Amino acid sequence: MTAAVAGAPTTDLVSGPLPRAIMRVALPAVGSALLQLAFLLIDIFWVGRILGSSALAAISTAGFAVWMLLALGEMIGVGLTAVAARRHGEGAHGLAAVAAGTTLVLAIGIGVVVAVVGWLLVPVLFAAMHTPPEVTELGRRWLSTYLVGTPLVLGFFAAEAAFRASGDTRTPLALLLLSVLVTLVADPVLILGLGPAPAMGIAGAAVAAVGTRALVLAFGYGVLARRRLLRFAVRDWHAALAVLRIGAPTAATGIFFSLVYIGLTRITTRFGTPALAALGVGHKLEGLAYQVAVGFGLASAAIVGQNLGAGRPDRARSAGWLSAKYACAAAAVPALAFVVVPEALVGIFSRDPGVIAAGASYLRIIAAAEITMALEIVLEGSLGGAGFTVEPMVWSGSLTAARIPLGAWLAGVFGVAGIWWAISLTALGRGFAMAALWRSGRWQRARA
Repeated sequence: MTAAVAGAPTTDLVSGPLPRAIMRVALPAVGSALLQLAFLLIDIFWVGRILGSSALAAISTAGFAVWMLLALGEMIGVGLTAVAARRHGEGAHGLAAVAAGTTLVLAIGIGVVVAVVGWLLVPVLFAAMHTPPEVTELGRRWLSTYLVGTPLVLGFFAAEAAFRASGDTRTPLALLLLSVLVTLVADPVLILGLGPAPAMGIAGAAVAAVGTRALVLAFGYGVLARRRLLRFAVRDWHAALAVLRIGAPTAATGIFFSLVYIGLTRITTRFGTPALAALGVGHKLEGLAYQVAVGFGLASAAIVGQNLGAGRPDRARSAGWLSAKYACAAAAVPALAFVVVPEALVGIFSRDPGVIAAGASYLRIIAAAEITMALEIVLEGSLGGAGFTVEPMVWSGSLTAARIPLGAWLAGVFGVAGIWWAISLTALGRGFAMAALWRSGRWQRARA
């Protein structure tokens, strides 16, 4: 049984050659994930080049709070992909559309609540990180503006998952490409005040991001409605609760991950503003391999979900391993670049010699973990597609939590490089943990 997307090519996920099915779904998903990264890199590029290292450190540290919002988006995305893909695999396409519509309404509602609460907690966040006064003021200005768009961010995750669960990853790719092109132009216009636009400084980058989210969500909603992949006339709150149940562990992992990085930021602060900026830039560049793996993980989640719904656990197992192999091979490319030309990569975003030196150190040390990180992300996505998310949350959370005491200890021995080593070593451990969970096969008995 295949999941057909109205107005798009049929993607056969439960029969036929598995490598072809993976690539057909994964390559657009990889493109979408890389465009998500490009969306973030555009911000730090313009902020770093135009406003300097303090502004770069501000947007980098504030970005760790944005991860919490993205974690909630992943909760919606992972949960809806698992539920709707299972319904598509069963041939119940109408039920999948109802689940997607109900989840979109829920996502926007959650976004409103989170935006209000987050806006009130912005001062507390920067107080916890102990950032320098200039970095704090710039970061508060950017984050307070960005939070206004939280409902749009979560809504887009729901729309993207509705496409992906049906086997269509090309439409989200087109929407993200549009967002990148708009942001590429809007960022400098709003930061500098070009033409009739006011000069908004660092807040302009946040306004550009929020405005772009509104644009792509509107386009996405229109396409989903035309293809009947989204229905609002009927509500299925049981399906929406299943989305939250399945996605909640993933969200908890992401939020916890963000809190850990806030702790690491506090440790990094004692090494100065360049080290803070390097942490943000290094982590964004690390996202090259991460986002490729996310693309394969999203594709694997849809394939695993549909094959379990169609009674093909053997094919689901093979899909997870094969997707992970492809992602690991791709991750070897940036890993090599991090070893060979790290200074050139960091220099794209900052002219500050201190930022470049600390960022290059980050990339060289993290390079060893890029391949196991790809293994972790793909298999965690595969487990999520099966609705098996609690044990991955426990393992990932435990190893991530270890970064704070390990980073504090190693920083006392090796300086800021000790923090980079703590990140790298725990990333290695998480990759091996996800491989062991997938090999165990317990995910085949999960409910979705």
